[in-house]
Formats: sequence, C-alpha cells, structure tokens
Amino acid sequence: MIGILMLDTAFPRVLGDVGNPRSFDYTVRYAVVPGATPEAIVCGDTAPWVDAFIKAGRKLVEEGCTGLATTCGFLTPLRVEVEKAAGVSVVSSSLEQIPELLEKGSQPGILTISAESLKEAHLNAAGVPLDTPIQGVDGGHFSRTILDNRTTLDTTLAEQEMVAAARALCAAHPEVDSIVLECTNMPPYAEAIELATGIKVVSILTAIDTLQASLPLKAED
Repeated sequence: MIGILMLDTAFPRVLGDVGNPRSFDYTVRYAVVPGATPEAIVCGDTAPWVDAFIKAGRKLVEEGCTGLATTCGFLTPLRVEVEKAAGVSVVSSSLEQIPELLEKGSQPGILTISAESLKEAHLNAAGVPLDTPIQGVDGGHFSRTILDNRTTLDTTLAEQEMVAAARALCAAHPEVDSIVLECTNMPPYAEAIELATGIKVVSILTAIDTLQASLPLKAED
C-alpha cells in the first residue's frame, strides 16, 4: 500500500489530484504534515521540515504502507533522508522521472507552479539537468489558489492556464516531446494538455503508479 505525505491544505482536491483517493484505482493512505502549507514548502526552505516528514512517513509505514509519496514536487530535496529514515521507497516529485525519460531518448520539459521558486537545488536533488526547459504558471489563478491555500478553485480557468503554459513551453522549445507536471495538483489537466500539445504528459500519478506496481501485492491493495 502507498502512503502519501500530505501538505497542510484547504484548497479543493479534485479528481486527478494526488490528494484525492479516487485518483487511484488502488488503496492509498494519507498523513498530513501540520503546518507544511504550500507556500511554506514551495516558497520557503524545505530543510526545516525534514523531521516532520520523517515522523509522518514512519507513521504510515507503521500502519502498513510499503512505499511513500508526497503531494508537492518541491519536496524532492527531502527524499533521500525520508527514504532512509522510513525504510521504504519514496517518490517525492514527478521530476524524479526525468532522468529515465532522458535515458529513453525523450526531451522533457517541466510545467511548474512556480518557475521563480524552482531552484537548482530542486533540480539537482531529482537528477534533472539544469538546462531542462521550464515553464511556470506563476501569478495565475491556479498558482495563487494553491499557494494561498484558498478554499475555492475555478477548474475551467485552471485548465486554460495549464494549456496556455504548455503551449508556451512547446513554442519556446520545439524539441520538447514530453511534459513533466512538477505540481501534484496539475494531473487533473493532463488530458487537456495532451490534446492541446499532442505530446505525452507525465505526472506524480505516473510515478506513484510505477511505485505501486513494484510493491508486493497485499489483499488491501
């Protein structure tokens, strides 16, 4: 069973969002890390949160989880420490799929909630080349809803912003043949992005599905 380390959020978890259990066709278990708001993690330093995520991860493992994931792509700098402390495999960001995509000959680009906040440290932690194309949705409705932890989300407007950003990414970097959604709240719009751009979209759900497939099967899964 996959355990998911949740940020402390109030915004809607629509179908396709990693925080919505109906986004998976297998059982997942959640643990919220108190105080770890989107703004604190995306716009701040993740280092002070290591112990809190380790504590939550260990709790999920004690409850029977044999793999862990998170609900924010900016948590990849914590992955190694959480994985070591929890004793199970951890997927902390969809960005961690990029090295494998590159090995397969793909030329991925990144769609992120905040290009301004996505730093060299995040890319290095995920093994992502620093010259990987990046496009943010900084300052838009979607970004502000998530980072400000608002309680309402206009999914139609959010989808329009995702599609526009993905098209901008592809226009600026025509070599891109796959889009990696950094933000774990972006998967609900993956199909619209694929239809608009004609290229493959990879998300945290892709990574979690891969992790789930690698785990020993249990009756509750």
